[in-house]
Amino acid sequence: MELKEHFANKIFKLISETADELQMECYVVGGYVRDIFLNRPSKDIDVVVVGSGIAMAEAFGQKLGHSAHVSVFRNFGTAQVKYRGNEVEFVGARKESYSHDSRKPIVEDGTLEDDQNRRDFTINAMAVCMNRSRFGELVDPFGGLDDLKERTIRTPLDPDITFSDDPLRMMRCIRFATQLNFYIDDCTFSALERNKDRIKIISRERIADELNKILLSPIPSKGFIELDRCGLLKLIFPELVALQGVEVRNGRTHKDNFYHTLEVVDNIAKTSDNLWLRWATLLHDIGKPRTKRWDPRAGWTFHNHNFVGEKMIPEIFRKMKLPMNEKMKYVQKLVGLHMRPIVIADDEVTDSAVRRLLFEAGDDIDDLMMLCEADITSKNELRKQRFLDNFKLVRKKLKDLEEKDRIRNFQPPVDGAEIMQVFNLQPCREIGYLKSAIKDAILDGIIPNEYEAAFKFMLEKAETMGLKPVSLPQPEGTSET
Repeated sequence: MELKEHFANKIFKLISETADELQMECYVVGGYVRDIFLNRPSKDIDVVVVGSGIAMAEAFGQKLGHSAHVSVFRNFGTAQVKYRGNEVEFVGARKESYSHDSRKPIVEDGTLEDDQNRRDFTINAMAVCMNRSRFGELVDPFGGLDDLKERTIRTPLDPDITFSDDPLRMMRCIRFATQLNFYIDDCTFSALERNKDRIKIISRERIADELNKILLSPIPSKGFIELDRCGLLKLIFPELVALQGVEVRNGRTHKDNFYHTLEVVDNIAKTSDNLWLRWATLLHDIGKPRTKRWDPRAGWTFHNHNFVGEKMIPEIFRKMKLPMNEKMKYVQKLVGLHMRPIVIADDEVTDSAVRRLLFEAGDDIDDLMMLCEADITSKNELRKQRFLDNFKLVRKKLKDLEEKDRIRNFQPPVDGAEIMQVFNLQPCREIGYLKSAIKDAILDGIIPNEYEAAFKFMLEKAETMGLKPVSLPQPEGTSET
């Protein structure tokens, strides 16, 4: 198929007509062109005109009619046109220069060549002409098409200048290599190493956005290994780097928790595209460096690393400018609970233990089980299979007990307000004790998750505490006289 046949859509015909009517050079550039050669669908179209991008967008919007929505951003010299599920971004060709302490460029009008020079990577610097006389002609001054075929990430100009001017491009370099499973050109990678300290002028929000995209890639470990190899990871995520290394004492060792974590993240990436589950997986062992101890009998231990890791999550999310809302709490919960299914599966799978797990995990139980199954990376195939078989048993018990006892997200049938009323109590620790006793009795299978059983149990437990009821609920069908 000829390249121009990829631009047969009515939108491109109208862009071409508009450009010729305004007598402006006009090109589709960047990711849309790249994705044609990668056979990836794309609805976001970037258009560069040699002239006013805003004037072009407004004329194009008028040509599309009432179903088009035009947004103008005069401060940036850009405009966006939304039309039937497509977004077309218009900008005038420009050249840029940078000061050392900012990634915000000084912008001047320029030629197509100037505009391609300022692009981050050769694969994003290709342009396709929209003017009728050259419609569908590829302009590829830096060999971006060859780099696509060679699966290589390379900068159009000197990579030291590219990365120093806008250090976010270092994160983008590794993100594109991860998303596309491309190789970073040696000269480009060396420039990453030399310019890594420039990342300090980039906002945490922009860094987190790139980390999210790396995490959502098919093989996230590739990105984190590259970030580590060039020295960026230590600057942006020291807690993850702290997982690295293996220590040997008296001939006993432990696994490298950094590479173990990345293996688990790759495992979860095969089963779920939930970003926050992937974050929970990346952070599931983050407490291990702080809990590492040597025990002469047991060897290396990481006792309570899940609870320490759980407490570290808000600090990490705050520093990373990640959302401090239910998403953070979800990650916290999974990190704190991730050892529970493993402990259950490694021992006898009791109803009580499974009820408690279901109660604490609630609606996140399926995600927790996915994380735990991904966490089994033992090279001992027999041990690995034993864990996976036991997890199947845990899953079956979870399903059976959920159907029978309705434990997920349950609230004890008798609440604190009713306890206060029955025993004429003001808020006190006895109320909390009774509530916990009822909850534990249900979770341990002593009583069913039903009101009458819970109320009777409460009365019996209260009697042992010396509490006497002063108000009992009226039986159904009776009334006070």
